[in-house]
Amino acid sequence: MALSTSAESPIPVSEVSRLIRGWIDRLGAVWVEGQIVQLSPRPGAGIVFMTLRDPSREVSLSVTCFRQVYEQVKDVIGEGARVVVHAKPEWYEKTGRLSLRAAEIRPVGMGELLARLERLRKTLAAEGLFAAERKRPLPFLPQRIGLVTGRASDAERDVLHTARERWPAVRFEVRNTAVQGVYAVPQIIEALHELDARADVDVIIVTRGGGGMEDLLPFSDERLVRAVAAVRTPVVSAIGHEADAPLLDMVADLRSRTPTHAAKDTVPDVGEEHERVRGLRERAWRVINGLLEREERGLAEVMSRPAMADPHTMVADREEGIAALLDRSRRVLDHRLARAEDALEHTRARVVALSPAATLERGYAVLQREDGAVVRDAAEVAEGDRLRARVAGGEFGVAVGPHA
Repeated sequence: MALSTSAESPIPVSEVSRLIRGWIDRLGAVWVEGQIVQLSPRPGAGIVFMTLRDPSREVSLSVTCFRQVYEQVKDVIGEGARVVVHAKPEWYEKTGRLSLRAAEIRPVGMGELLARLERLRKTLAAEGLFAAERKRPLPFLPQRIGLVTGRASDAERDVLHTARERWPAVRFEVRNTAVQGVYAVPQIIEALHELDARADVDVIIVTRGGGGMEDLLPFSDERLVRAVAAVRTPVVSAIGHEADAPLLDMVADLRSRTPTHAAKDTVPDVGEEHERVRGLRERAWRVINGLLEREERGLAEVMSRPAMADPHTMVADREEGIAALLDRSRRVLDHRLARAEDALEHTRARVVALSPAATLERGYAVLQREDGAVVRDAAEVAEGDRLRARVAGGEFGVAVGPHA
């Protein structure tokens, strides 16, 4: 129920603690999973104290159990072990401390961990986080490489030494984080976000050396896998040895077998590149020389032909042909002109023969009235009309006499 209180009528600490205990006592028992980070058996008291921590978050709870509960599993659990406990929350009024009273403890076996990882793998794969089309190519020569690894670790030394041996001018931006335990996942995610925000970082390597399966569990954490899938910068995963396969390997743009191979996969070898450039230069030289030699042979073949050896011969041959064509064209043109001239003379003779002047030459005359109209019928004129008569030698006037 709600408490009515004020500064004038405060509630004693003991009463608040008693009320909290009453609320917590009403809670039922729960199954809790975690990692034992502290284990303190108390033989004289018959009670075992332990601290249970969330493997992926900075949260822990105190757990107590009777010695007979602990005796059943003491040979298979210890500090660092993952367990599942069936416990009821308890509140200690005098100290104001919350703990769990465990009635049963079960160790989490590797088989169960593997089964959980397999279910998570299938879920993430179904979302497409491991799809090949999402993989981004690595740059040929990164401007700067982001490196996320443990502080002063063999993995860090292997990556830096191998990369600088292959390409001495390579530059790194290193972020040292926890690589196992409860702090690993949040620190690695934070380092990823910092490096991804830098425009000069072209690729990020996440690496650590080998270890047991539980040591590598942070690299199969769902939050880390999704963080890697969300960054814009290509990510290289190099976790443990070649046989190790955390989920980070599946979501990364490239999975390297070891930290040393991560450096080799990310940084080109300057000696190999020099050799490749030398080989390409030699190949280009051979191709150009071959091309020049082929062109020289072709030019020599062309120059050895008779027409090129004595170009005047070709001109002389063409000159004779042109002269023959000119002679033939002249003959054809003369023939056509002669025919045209004959036809013209014939037409001219016909025109002359049919012309009115020729008729007048034969003694005929053309009579015209004063208005110029030609007289064609005697009925068209009357006695006394004045007409003009045109003959071959000129014209003169005439008067119309009486009709016969």
